[in-house]
Amino acid sequence: MSTIELAVSPSDLRALAEQSNAWPFEQAKQIVARLKKTPKDEVLFETGYGPSGLPHIGTFGEVARTTMVRHAFRVLTEDRIRTRLIAFSDDMDGLRKVPDNVPNKELLEQHLGRPLTRVPDPFGTHDSFGAHNNARLRAFLDTFGFDYEFTSSTDYYTSGKFDAALLRMLERLDAVMKIMLPSLREERAASYSPFLPICPRTGMVLYVPVTAHDVKAGTISYEDPETKETVTLPVTGGHCKLQWKPDWAMRWFALGVDYEMAGKDLIDSVKLSGKICAALGGTPPEGFNYELFLDEHGQKISKSKGNGLTIDEWLRYASPESLSLFMYREPKAAKRLYFDVIPRNVDEYQQFLEAFPRQDGRQQLANPVWHIHSGHPPKADMPVTFQLLLTLVSSSNAENAETLWGFIGRYRPGVTPKTYPKLDAMVGYAINYYRDFVAPTKKFREPTETERAALQDLRDALSQMPAGSSAEDIQNVVYEIGRREPFLDPVKKGKDGRPGVSLDWFNMLYQVLLGQEKGPRFGSFVAVYGLPNAVTMIDGALARSA
Repeated sequence: MSTIELAVSPSDLRALAEQSNAWPFEQAKQIVARLKKTPKDEVLFETGYGPSGLPHIGTFGEVARTTMVRHAFRVLTEDRIRTRLIAFSDDMDGLRKVPDNVPNKELLEQHLGRPLTRVPDPFGTHDSFGAHNNARLRAFLDTFGFDYEFTSSTDYYTSGKFDAALLRMLERLDAVMKIMLPSLREERAASYSPFLPICPRTGMVLYVPVTAHDVKAGTISYEDPETKETVTLPVTGGHCKLQWKPDWAMRWFALGVDYEMAGKDLIDSVKLSGKICAALGGTPPEGFNYELFLDEHGQKISKSKGNGLTIDEWLRYASPESLSLFMYREPKAAKRLYFDVIPRNVDEYQQFLEAFPRQDGRQQLANPVWHIHSGHPPKADMPVTFQLLLTLVSSSNAENAETLWGFIGRYRPGVTPKTYPKLDAMVGYAINYYRDFVAPTKKFREPTETERAALQDLRDALSQMPAGSSAEDIQNVVYEIGRREPFLDPVKKGKDGRPGVSLDWFNMLYQVLLGQEKGPRFGSFVAVYGLPNAVTMIDGALARSA
């Protein structure tokens, strides 16, 4: 794939980046400032994943956005400081409830309370439910080519990698409790402990009061809730795990994490964990709180509910790059993550790509495709928009790629699946999207008498146009026919000074002819669909409403 390169030196690129207010650079500047206070040879970026449910797009978004910040940091430092990104899975957490979107729910119900890596896989493909979800996450991240290291909470606890930090937590237990207790309800505060023993008898993660702790021995003691016996366990070696806020802080301290972002719903948790990290002797990471993704009802997306879009669903209907664009945009604004956002992101990704070569260096660093492609965006090469493909499928009821390619080939000779493989992929996306979302909701509106007259005039005008008329010529005819009441727009003016045409004219065409609320530029659609086909379509609409 050919890419567009910025013809500047690393130092010139850094100078442009220092002036940029694109949010990845704003975030990266915080890390640069951090290093001036405390120099390091390596900067560690982290993302977290709770594998209690299947990975969703929000999980991907955190990795994608952190990758953008990491690349921005590399530009600001001219790549002189080593960076790493770890994707950390909290797979030692106990399974608290059975997700709605998994098979064999009865199997999982028998293992509630056990660490996710000790819960059987309901899909039957891995050693545990945690391992299954971890594999799903890695497989998806790998398809995007992310440079990351996967890390497992179970591995770090059981291998001893967290032992020193856990002993520090035990040593500073009083300070940690002073931070945590004011944030808890009175009844929970009465029995709270940062340490959760893993019951050697049942394998359950126990939420029980700690009756004693021994800093020198590195142990805690508790009363078994069933046998009432006192049990003493080391806090190291995977015999215990931490409650999640102290766990987050301990991880920052143990690994030396420099940057981690989190959802807006975790603002208070970030503050608490930051205080605990400082109490352990560490420095909390830089980061910011992004807004949450919402489903079609405005509800927060949840892994356990399975609402919103899954990773696989987006990729059934659109390119990975369109998903990256969705993640880049306005990370601090709440956004609906539902099927109807896909077409816009597909086409606007192409628009940003087409604009890139025409922009100066500063504009290019503000263009989303520069961040999506880590400074090396490909050349734009998409002769047809996604919205136009959707309209073609809808108007022709095309259920196969060959039919669509017949339209495209006539409109753009030489454009074939072989010469334009990305367009071929987009044809497939459009057919999937049409079948699943457009066809079931298609509803043709009846035209009014005034609209019928306008449609008849448009039909006659199109039938008289010569074959091979350009999209622009067709669009001019469509405008001319629409220049009548009730479609006149006195505010808009044509090139000849006459009143313009309101959107109501085009909305009527989409609703009456195509059975949809919106569509592409109508002249472009007719040029691809063909004048005879467009005339036949209008005839059909007039016949339906006779």
